[in-house]
Amino acid sequence: MLARIIEWSLRHVFLVLLTTAFIVATGVYAVLRTPIDALPDLSDVQVIVYTEYPGQGPQVVEDQVTYPLTTAMLSVPRSKVVRGFSNFGVSFVYVIFEDGTDIYWARSRVLEYLNFAARRLPRGVTPALGPDATGVGWVYQYVVQGSQRSLAELRAIQDWFVRYQLTKAQGVSEVASVGGFVKTYQVTVDPQKLQAYGLPLRRVSDVIRMSNQDVGGRTVEMAETEYVVRGRGYLRGVDDLEKLVIKSVAGTPVFLRDIARIELVPDERRGIAELDGNGEVVAGIAMARYGQNALDVIHNLKLKIGEIAAGLPEGVSLKAVYDRSDLIHRAIDNLRRTLIEESIIVAVVCIVFLLHARSALVAIVMLPIGLLIAFTAMRALGLNSNIMSLGGIAIAIGAMVDAAIVMIENAHKHLEPLKPEDSRLDAIIASCCEVGPPLFFSLLIITVSFLPVFTLEAQEGRMFQPLAFTKTFAMAGAALLSITLVPVLMLLFIRGKIPPEMKNPIVSALIWGYHPIIAWVMRWKKLTIALAATLLAVSAYPALQLGSEFMPVLNEGTLLYMPSTLPSISVTKAAELLQTQDRILKSFPEVESVFGKAGRANSATDPAPLEMAETVINLKPEEQWRAGTTMDKLIAEMDQAMQIPGISNAWTMPIKARTDMLSTGIRTPIGIKVFGKDLTEMERLAKDIEQVIKTVPGTASAYAERITGGYYLDIEPDALALARYGITVGDVEEVIATALGGDMVTTTVEGRERFSVGVRYPRELRFDPDSIARNVLVPVMDGGMVPLGQLAKLVVRKGPPAIRTENALLSAYVFVDIRGRDIGGYVADAQRAVREQVKLEPGYFLTWSGQFEYMQRAIQKLKVVIPLTLLIVFVLLYLNFNRIGETLIVLLSVPFALVGGVWLLYALDYNLSVAVAVGFIALVGVAAETGVVMLIYLNKAVEEHRARCQHAGRALTPDDLHEAVMEGAVLRVRPKMMTVVAIMAGLLPIMWSAGTGSEVMRRIAAPMVGGMISATVLTLIVIPAIFALVAEARLARESRASRSAGLV
Repeated sequence: MLARIIEWSLRHVFLVLLTTAFIVATGVYAVLRTPIDALPDLSDVQVIVYTEYPGQGPQVVEDQVTYPLTTAMLSVPRSKVVRGFSNFGVSFVYVIFEDGTDIYWARSRVLEYLNFAARRLPRGVTPALGPDATGVGWVYQYVVQGSQRSLAELRAIQDWFVRYQLTKAQGVSEVASVGGFVKTYQVTVDPQKLQAYGLPLRRVSDVIRMSNQDVGGRTVEMAETEYVVRGRGYLRGVDDLEKLVIKSVAGTPVFLRDIARIELVPDERRGIAELDGNGEVVAGIAMARYGQNALDVIHNLKLKIGEIAAGLPEGVSLKAVYDRSDLIHRAIDNLRRTLIEESIIVAVVCIVFLLHARSALVAIVMLPIGLLIAFTAMRALGLNSNIMSLGGIAIAIGAMVDAAIVMIENAHKHLEPLKPEDSRLDAIIASCCEVGPPLFFSLLIITVSFLPVFTLEAQEGRMFQPLAFTKTFAMAGAALLSITLVPVLMLLFIRGKIPPEMKNPIVSALIWGYHPIIAWVMRWKKLTIALAATLLAVSAYPALQLGSEFMPVLNEGTLLYMPSTLPSISVTKAAELLQTQDRILKSFPEVESVFGKAGRANSATDPAPLEMAETVINLKPEEQWRAGTTMDKLIAEMDQAMQIPGISNAWTMPIKARTDMLSTGIRTPIGIKVFGKDLTEMERLAKDIEQVIKTVPGTASAYAERITGGYYLDIEPDALALARYGITVGDVEEVIATALGGDMVTTTVEGRERFSVGVRYPRELRFDPDSIARNVLVPVMDGGMVPLGQLAKLVVRKGPPAIRTENALLSAYVFVDIRGRDIGGYVADAQRAVREQVKLEPGYFLTWSGQFEYMQRAIQKLKVVIPLTLLIVFVLLYLNFNRIGETLIVLLSVPFALVGGVWLLYALDYNLSVAVAVGFIALVGVAAETGVVMLIYLNKAVEEHRARCQHAGRALTPDDLHEAVMEGAVLRVRPKMMTVVAIMAGLLPIMWSAGTGSEVMRRIAAPMVGGMISATVLTLIVIPAIFALVAEARLARESRASRSAGLV
């Protein structure tokens, strides 16, 4: 059938060219319209349930909000993990879904279960869904600057103008604010005056609440005109609040100013922002909606910022402190440059080996058309152009022209002896039909051999499946073109005088050097095979020395410094510490800017407590760095400079950190999760593990969360005392919530801005347990007041600063950062140390997480899929050769190809990773293809000698077979070397690239380059020896069979 397709194409040139023109036009359109990004979106599908419970401690939030919600979410269809996080005043529930789940289907199902769970929550507590942002959606961060404005004014501008306008930009899910001061009106009541006027604290709250509302009275008609009736009652400032009447005594009003001090003050802060160590700033974080292209979102944000610039107050401006578009452009430019270099090198290889520009033009024209087919398929499937999808094309370029190279070379063999009266068309048809079908099968094998990559799941699947898709599209396009367009281009371009092969100095040199080698091999076939087997066995040594990791670190050009300190740090101390850290980091000459954030932004996507900082370090271009400075050296220097007592350092990259934290909840390369039922025992276990881990070689830092390190002032009502005064527990709790917690009673409406109003006792009356016991007054039934200390016991205790759960189980995390070791080897040592030195009580267990979790999952999947893929390759080879012998010979090329890959990895000091595994998987198909090309020529030479012998009236002898193998191996060395050199030359630009994304791409290319070297040696030396032995055995059987038939 393939031969008929080739012949049809050559006899219908116009239709083939017309179809090609359509493919080119479609491909160009796809290239121009395909969105670009730095990386595929590696985040899981997540839905966040965010609940505010103001003033409540983590244990209360856990018991009353988080636990009821997490248990309800466990039964949501297709959910795989439910994580809960209870912090001061807020609850976060993260529902992580299986791959392939539609985000909006997931949100609707969570909302459905939320409607049921909400009935179990305290009155007035309303859970809400977080934004529909991707897990790595923090694409753009900025600060609001204004030297003549206070932090409170800048925060108001951010909250009530900038934030809403930027949210309207296409593709933005949410814009969150962090830093500065949120203005609030605080009514600081004097309890002594309340007592003197006989006013309960509740009365103050009720009056303020009832005095802040506008109402409508429908309309009245006067003089044939309709007037809308409004009752104006909004509070508009301190003056309005001061004039509120709380009580009237004998016609004399008691104003709010008589019993309280009203001030415009900063609200309680749970997040701080700082820039370059120069002091606090107001910042905003823009998040991309799930499924949106990050570059388009950032572009829309910048347009929107340009639009609103005129509406900002004088002297106020926005400055970007994190812009992912820089990374995207660097990554894509680097890959495009690599693709162009590869195409040029492959074209040069064709010209040099053929010494016939028109013939080389066939491969040169075919290559971009094959690439356009890949881009068209990418566009159809909705794939972005990113370093992985373009990387798939990059590693396929060399193999894409293999079929064209062999077909061109074979056409030269047919056209060289052609007489003027002979038909060129028939000669080209014959040459193409001779090698076209097996070449099509070899390209199909390369395509099929990549199937294991499609089976990867979770983060590794999302990372490498775009690469697998585009490589498959590129190779499938090359296979299709090899039996349609390539024969047509050969007919059109291969004209004029064809230079004889032996006149090419490169070919002559190859034959001169190769002939004595193959002659020795044919004399010592078994010894050659034994030496090859020995080399294979020796390669076990470097293979066992290779370390393992999930993925090489992708250099994003931006660092994320994530230090942790002990819990219960104050806001003031956190701000001071953050500024000190930023100032130190900014002093490095490689640093462009430092943007630090301690605590959480005003977003459901950020659960960070105050003790955890996230500092974005924007670096200058590497050419501006000090001589000899690398990323690893820079991180080591920074880490040394940031050795602050009580601080545990962790270094990562922004995208990677967000992806890891979403997938596993762990922000470091390795994490240990301790599960149990008692927080105190879990913290003890976590601390023991931390101490053991610190002794393991390669540990850069280990930090066990202090899950009981918070400090609490517990107020425990005395039941007998309450009964004596006729007071309920609720009465006491209400006073505690208002007098100490600052009850937010209403919100003022001031134009487009909104500010809350709170009622609270003065700070000097609530700064320690004694003052609280003496000064906080609780109203009793007869109108009197009783100090809180007479009704309750005040006790200082330690408790959880925050509570984590996973699938409703209490959990404690140990964060581990390593340096100078591979993850696989480190975890093996760490697991052994923990197993030997840490004793787990019944009911407690631990799991290892982080990148190690991904790595184990990928290994288990590949163990199953790779053997299945080899079986499919075996079937395809058998369908091509119809002989078990030839099929096994080609399959033998696979382990020998691995030899070179292993040795090159060992020489480059690369660890085994998913990227390296992808490179080896790609190598399997390419190595099989080189074996197929060699067998094509060996079989062809044997068949030609057999035909000569039959024409001479005699049987094929071992000497004839020996001569045929020599001829098939030596005289056709040009196409074999061209295919190998084209593949290797196509990979070399990847190996020497140093731009963004090169860390991953080099790991993919390294086993392919090393493997192609050993596969070439195997193809040229070992395969002829094995083929000769198999052919001699087959010839001996045929000879015995013919003698037996003659005797009969």
